[in-house]
Amino acid sequence: MSKGARTARAAGTVSFAVLLSRVLGLVREQVFAGLFGAGLFMDAWLVAFRIPNLLRDLFAEGALSSAFVPTFTEYLQTKGKAQAWELANLVLSTLMVLLGLITILLFYFSDYFVFVLAAGFEDVPGKVEVTSVLIRILSPFLALVAFASITMGILNTLNHFFLPAFAPALFNLTLIISGFLLVPRFEESGLLPIYAMGVGAILGGILQWVVQIPLLHKHGFRFRFRINLRHPGIRRMARLIGPAIIGVSAVQINVLVNTQLASFLQENGPVSWLSYAFRIIYLPIGLFGVAVGIVNLKEVSSYAARQQWEELKETVANSVRLIAFLSIPSAIGLFILAVPVVRVLFERGDFDPLDSQYTAYAVMAYTVGLFAYSTVKVYVPTFYALNDTRTPVRISIIAVVTNIIVNLSLIFLLPDDYRYVGLALGTSVSVILNSNLLAYSFRRRLGDLSTYGVVPMIMKTLAAGAVMGLAVAWLSSQWRITPEQSTLTQVSSLFLIIAIAVALFVTLCRGLNVEELNYFLPRRIRK
Repeated sequence: MSKGARTARAAGTVSFAVLLSRVLGLVREQVFAGLFGAGLFMDAWLVAFRIPNLLRDLFAEGALSSAFVPTFTEYLQTKGKAQAWELANLVLSTLMVLLGLITILLFYFSDYFVFVLAAGFEDVPGKVEVTSVLIRILSPFLALVAFASITMGILNTLNHFFLPAFAPALFNLTLIISGFLLVPRFEESGLLPIYAMGVGAILGGILQWVVQIPLLHKHGFRFRFRINLRHPGIRRMARLIGPAIIGVSAVQINVLVNTQLASFLQENGPVSWLSYAFRIIYLPIGLFGVAVGIVNLKEVSSYAARQQWEELKETVANSVRLIAFLSIPSAIGLFILAVPVVRVLFERGDFDPLDSQYTAYAVMAYTVGLFAYSTVKVYVPTFYALNDTRTPVRISIIAVVTNIIVNLSLIFLLPDDYRYVGLALGTSVSVILNSNLLAYSFRRRLGDLSTYGVVPMIMKTLAAGAVMGLAVAWLSSQWRITPEQSTLTQVSSLFLIIAIAVALFVTLCRGLNVEELNYFLPRRIRK
């Protein structure tokens, strides 16, 4: 089996688990949309959850994994399992102390965090108070997601991918159940229903961590509380994780900037529209970027530990090719079908047709950077596997500054009702710059990837995707999906359009001899 096929197979396992999680995540957002719409309580939830959500992205899919996995892999391969377990105990113990302190700060200074994240909330009576209480409820979630991410990193290194990737699905499932069971109980008790979702988030955080523990225990791991900040592995991680947080956080920092700016644009709406749109975009990012990135990190960490540079380059090339094959047609299709997709997913309850239209505009702006979002998930952890902390940090700072400049420019250029779209577009522009600078720096470090045909493959995928996009645009104009139709009719129509688009894209890729297609076809019909 080729390295590309092996990466695709492992990524496919992760993608399936991530798909379950992301689908449940969309159902979770549907529950929120139906219960809270896009008004005060939804805006308050989104800002309050921004801190633990940011930490989840950084830890579960970013900085902590980028620092921990290469270090743990090296210890496992060169020093044996006993010393690797010792390192894991030291990391978990240190996180318990550090994140315990952060939890206390969040609980007692929640009002200040509201001001930092969304100062514009002060203009709406009661909005700061609701957001502050939610931050206090959610404060323990920080530690829970960090423990889950360390467990995930260990299991990935031991070639267990499905369960760690599936664990977040349990978090989403718990929130969905909370919407049906806890919200009515809180209403009966005279408590704000949105607080019930905060309690559900804590229960879900516990569940997504503890479900991984039996498999870890089976491999012989036993937790022992130990603190040793002078341990070489801890010191190496400390050198990596600070810059790593900056290096992988460009998108998240951009989202925080967008939240702050959006809080000033209108009384209610922009924060929610951007969040709903980013939730839709994060489905393909999770399926392609995160899934391939998890497998890529495990592989490149192993090659870097053995100094097998050509194999490392081939792994990165295969990862980029695979992401291009999956994300480019997804971005094109989602751009064209943004309105019906949002309508089918969210338009019910307090989420009205105007909310669908405004959310769809943000989706279209975010799709511009979808391929770049996904490739960042590959490049940044690869640099940390190479013990290079400076490059991603430098590039991330450039991307964040670019995002702020573009956002502020577009806010003044666009009409009042569409300024929030400029925030989404600015994020896409900055992440495209981020991805291209990372690719350029990787080529300078280890040489270009021309040997592996990355550029020709991307051009073929773009060509097939463009033809597919024209077909989708024609189909959607002839086969309109409107709010007057039943939900079943809307879902069926959207599914048929997507199915035709996928079939056309596959046919075109076969004609263009796109190798990645073979990873997903039955062996008997492969070319």
